Amino acid sequence: MEKFQRLEIAIGERNAAFPEERCLWWNGSWLSRKTFEEKVEAAARALEAGGFRAGERVACFLPNCPTVLVLSVAAWKLGGTVIPLNMKAGTPSILKTLRHVEPAGVFLHEGMEPLAEALRLEGIPAAAAGLEGVLPPLALRPVTRESTDMAVIFATSGTTGDPKAVPLTHANLLDNATNVHENIEGFETGRVLMNVLPNFHAFGYTICGLLSLLFGLPQVLLPSFIPLKSFFEALRATKTEILIAVPTMLPFILGAVAKGEECPGSLKYILTGGGRLDPTLDRRVRDTLGVVVFEGYGLTETSPDVAANRSFATKKIGTVGPALPSFEIQVRDETGNVLGPNREGILWVRGPSVFSGYFRSPEMTAERIVDGWFNTGDIVRVDEDGYIEILDRASDLIIVGGFNVYPQEIETVLNQFPGVSMSAVIGIPNAVSGEVPKAFVVPKEGAALTAQSLIAHCKEHLAHYKVPRKVEFVPELPLSSVGKVLRRELRRIEKESVKPVQEA
Repeated sequence: MEKFQRLEIAIGERNAAFPEERCLWWNGSWLSRKTFEEKVEAAARALEAGGFRAGERVACFLPNCPTVLVLSVAAWKLGGTVIPLNMKAGTPSILKTLRHVEPAGVFLHEGMEPLAEALRLEGIPAAAAGLEGVLPPLALRPVTRESTDMAVIFATSGTTGDPKAVPLTHANLLDNATNVHENIEGFETGRVLMNVLPNFHAFGYTICGLLSLLFGLPQVLLPSFIPLKSFFEALRATKTEILIAVPTMLPFILGAVAKGEECPGSLKYILTGGGRLDPTLDRRVRDTLGVVVFEGYGLTETSPDVAANRSFATKKIGTVGPALPSFEIQVRDETGNVLGPNREGILWVRGPSVFSGYFRSPEMTAERIVDGWFNTGDIVRVDEDGYIEILDRASDLIIVGGFNVYPQEIETVLNQFPGVSMSAVIGIPNAVSGEVPKAFVVPKEGAALTAQSLIAHCKEHLAHYKVPRKVEFVPELPLSSVGKVLRRELRRIEKESVKPVQEA
């Protein structure tokens, strides 16, 4: 892939070389690469007719569908950038993001009339697009041009809630997709891969969408993971072999199988990312489904995959594997000193998959990138073999009387207790020790849990300063669009409201 500098060239070469190869499965049938290329050409003509110019950006609010991929390649052919965005983000947040990234126009899912009206008032051209890969006519506005190397911009919320726009280049995305294809077991050309993660998140966009288009893995496109019935029907109909997932999807899959849903024998591999995979859940999936689960790790800013367990033979449960070959990694303390193996510290990374800075945010860039090294903000431990254990986000660290406490360690212990469905732990103020852990626990249906029993369980498995002092039972936890628990939201709720809790 090294001879290709741009994604549309690499994908176009594959389309031309294998025109009848299965490309996308959508609504019960396969599209060939020839058909996909024809849709791309038509979309490029539609964008050009609307006034789209090299260096400009086009945004979309669409579920997983052929249109997102067709629009992406068409925009690249014209030297532009695509911005896939979350349909459910809420109008105020959406407008704040759009003002920042300044798209020439927006393609919307049908039924988003309120947003369409808000965009009209903002002076942003918008049109409803179907899902099959055909773009409607849209007269675009001229906007400030940026580098034609910029392929995609992903918008995420920072810890302050301000929009954080992450531009990734063609070179970033090609490097990352190549790393996964060439180094992780199961990603060989020809294997059927399911694309069910949100397209506005780098994990789904790169590892499902782009990798499949670049390297000839037929991809099964589903608008979403729910309803589960449609998900399992598609797994069976397409004989899917690889599932890219976030850990919060796995209990739903296991629950459906326990109720009689059939998981096809074709499914061989599940690659997880976007959150920590509990080791007990890893074992349950392996024992129940007979599927190899690889845990990986990445960030939007790294295109996204940084590390992964690469094969069943070399996998270390509880780690996210070693860094992929094109990455350099360092573990540093808070003052920037590089630490040796098995020392806890903040992970810094460098390499061709790493972005060069936030979109039009030099101050934010300077906070996270130093001499080409990117501060991930994650606290890790790396062993002598280079395997990375993610301990927590630096921002989620709880300090109890001077001792570092990692919420994930407590959550793992809580989740092992019978009757616990999910848990999340944050630090709350304490006059004596500065902070103490508080647990939010989602009980399984019908479970009779008490704070006392959970705290007693934690006392058996954790050092005394790590044991939660308070437990609150909740019907659900706040989750991001990709199923990651939002501890910052729990901290906000805790700060703003006094809630009845059970205390041991």
